[in-house]
Amino acid sequence: MSQNTESNGFLISSMPHMRSRLHTSHIMRDVVIALLPVTIIAMFNFGLQGSSVIAVTIISCILFEYLYQRLLKKETTIKDFSAVITGLLLALSVPATMPLWAMVVASFFAIVVVKQLFGGIGQNFVNPALAARAFLLAAYPSLVTNHSFGVGPDAVAGATPLAAFAGARLHMPNLEAVWNILWGFGTTRSAMGEVATILVIAGGIYLLVRKVINWRIPAFFIATTALMFYVFGRFGLMTGQPHYEIFLGGLMIGAFFMATDYATSPMTAMGQIVFGIGCGFITAIIRLWGGFPEGVTYAILLMNLLVPLIDKATKPRVYGTKRLKEELK
Repeated sequence: MSQNTESNGFLISSMPHMRSRLHTSHIMRDVVIALLPVTIIAMFNFGLQGSSVIAVTIISCILFEYLYQRLLKKETTIKDFSAVITGLLLALSVPATMPLWAMVVASFFAIVVVKQLFGGIGQNFVNPALAARAFLLAAYPSLVTNHSFGVGPDAVAGATPLAAFAGARLHMPNLEAVWNILWGFGTTRSAMGEVATILVIAGGIYLLVRKVINWRIPAFFIATTALMFYVFGRFGLMTGQPHYEIFLGGLMIGAFFMATDYATSPMTAMGQIVFGIGCGFITAIIRLWGGFPEGVTYAILLMNLLVPLIDKATKPRVYGTKRLKEELK
C-alpha cells in the first residue's frame, strides 16, 4: 500500500506516477451507457419477465455491496456504479427464464464472494459477473440452459441459435435467424445479452472512442476465434463459417465488456494481445470439441487466472537497468 508524504509543497508518492481526470464512476457510467441499447432491446423482447431479472439482479448487487461494506464498517462505494455494471452484465448473461431467487444468490456470489472478500473493486482476480454465471451453470445447470420463454400455452421452447448451429454440423445455419440475432428482432431463445449483436458492437465502439477500453483484447479475441473456426470448422477442415460464429452467442459482449475488465486483464500491450488470443483459442476449443455450445465464459475466466503470469512475462525492462543475467556475468 503506497504512502504519500508532503515535503516543501511537493507530493511524494510511490510509482507509477499517473494522473487522469477520469474517475471510476465516470468509466462505469460510460459502460452503462454503452450497454443501454442492448438492455432496452432485451427488455422489449423478453417483456416483464426479462425486465424483472435485470432489475432484481442490479438491485441485489447494489444491496449486497452496501450491506457488506456497512457491516464491516468500510467506505461505501455503491456510487461508483461498479455494482450496477456487475448486476447488468450478470443479468444479460442468463436467459429471461431464470428464477429471481437464483439471481439473488448469484448476485451475492458475484459481489461478496468474488469481489468484496478479495478487497473490493480492482482487487478481484476474476470477472465477478462471469464467475457468478459459472457458479449458476455449475449449481443450477438446468436453469441456465432453459430457454423456454413464456408461460403456459404461449411458451416458446427450443435450442439457442448457437446451440442449433452447433448441433447442425452438416447443414448451413439459417440466414434469417442470424439476421434476427444481429438486430434483435423477436429473439427469445438466448441469453438476454446475446440479442441485437449490432448494438453490442456499437456499445463496444463507443467505449473505444471514449478510450474506456483498448482495442487489443476485443480485436485479437474476435480475430482468433474467427481464424480457429475458419481452419477447424464445424463442417470439416477449412470449411468453417467464422462470420456466423462471431455473431452468435456471447462472443461480442464478452470481448468488449467482460474480457476488457481492468482488474482482470493484463496491463501491458503485449499481455493484452496474448490475453485476447488465449480467450479466442479457448472459446473455439470449447465450442468445437467441448460439452457446451458456448465457451466465452470459461475462456475469459481461465485467462483471468493467467493474468499475473502474463503481466510478469510481458513486463518491459525498466529503462536504464540491466537484466539479471547480464549482472551475473
